[in-house]
Amino acid sequence: MLIYRLLTEDDTSAFCHKVSDALSKGWELYGSPTYAFDSARGVMRCGQAVTKNVETPYTPDMKLGAQ
Repeated sequence: MLIYRLLTEDDTSAFCHKVSDALSKGWELYGSPTYAFDSARGVMRCGQAVTKNVETPYTPDMKLGAQ
């Protein structure tokens, strides 16, 4: 089963740490990162999709970050 997550964070080192943590847990980058201005907060935001193959069948209540 292939599962998908979209990691997002303000444009700080916290975003890089979030992606690095996912990669260290077996997630793989999917596509290119995205970068956009959050006008409500006045900050740049980053996003990166990641995927992972898991043995567990998918359910909507699955905690994707815990996989």
